[in-house]
Amino acid sequence: MIIERQHFQGAADPQRMAGLVRSFPADNLHVADLPYRLCSWALDDHGNIGLWTGNNGDLVAWAVLQTPFVAIDIVVHPACADAFPHVLDWADARAKSLVGTPHGLSSWYVNVFAGQSDRIRHLEAAGFASQADVGEDSWSKVLLRRPATEPVDGGTLPEGYLIRPLAGDAEVEAYVEMHREVFQSRNMTVEWRRRVLRHPDYVPQLDLVAVSPSGQLAAFCICWLDTRSQRAPSGQVEPFGARSLGLGRAMLAEGMRRLQQFGAEHIYVETDNYRNAALKRYTADGFRTVGDVLVYRKDYGT
Repeated sequence: MIIERQHFQGAADPQRMAGLVRSFPADNLHVADLPYRLCSWALDDHGNIGLWTGNNGDLVAWAVLQTPFVAIDIVVHPACADAFPHVLDWADARAKSLVGTPHGLSSWYVNVFAGQSDRIRHLEAAGFASQADVGEDSWSKVLLRRPATEPVDGGTLPEGYLIRPLAGDAEVEAYVEMHREVFQSRNMTVEWRRRVLRHPDYVPQLDLVAVSPSGQLAAFCICWLDTRSQRAPSGQVEPFGARSLGLGRAMLAEGMRRLQQFGAEHIYVETDNYRNAALKRYTADGFRTVGDVLVYRKDYGT
């Protein structure tokens, strides 16, 4: 198949990008939670987005250099697997061109499932290296899943705390402050969060926060519902964090209960392999590994 790169045209393209992912969800790490990523400020610069179409004009591949995630997201239709090295070449050139700019990074990462051997071969040929066994800083991930119908044990909230949906735009600035504090990063922005609220796949009742007795936001858990993919209705939790201990499990449990109420049959989460506490918590809550994820890195200088 002959493929041709297209320029990003506007609001309709993210929906086409999501549609491509939904057509073969098993090959992609981010499915239900993809809207969250497509709302990031990385897409404000359309030069960070590559789109490729086939002979009939349908979208068959795309890539985004996601500065806030330090990641290059690449999606390629299985019928056009030979396009992957071409997409990677474009992303590699774009990463080089961004060095020294606000969107540039000294290192970029690409996530692949351990079984995607062809992609791994192309990544290594392009100079990317697996971070699974590099000593103290080794890095890999897992994709976890649990049946939504299993009982949820959320423990108890600390006295005086409550969990409720985010109060819309009026609470966005307070949310951004909390998000930045929890992740020790300023990547989350007010405009990114507002775009999330406006996304057509956003469900307000699944955007949860915990509130302290003093009224301060103390934890967050955005749950995403996917009912349009070529798989059973599913949910995914992203992002998820807390300012203090004792809130995480209750937040996750409430999110899972709500996803079940909205019709999800399975719930997915992604976490780093080195986060032993998180893995233990997810395992205790019924999650099991459905995909080992390798993280490939390439350095581009400063």
